[in-house]
Amino acid sequence: MKIEVNQDLCIGCQTCVANCPESFQTNDEGKSSPISQKEFPCTMKAAVGCPVGAISVTREDE
Repeated sequence: MKIEVNQDLCIGCQTCVANCPESFQTNDEGKSSPISQKEFPCTMKAAVGCPVGAISVTREDE
């Protein structure tokens, strides 16, 4: 699994952190960063919930 946050798109709303603190944290710029490449039940919910589509999640078999 590969989790990425496009820093140019991220607006720092922290919806992903609220939805999945196991996968995301706030970085020094106030934007989201992945803290794990492991899929948790909330990972996809956080990615889909991003209001600007800054989060991409790909599985290794894709």
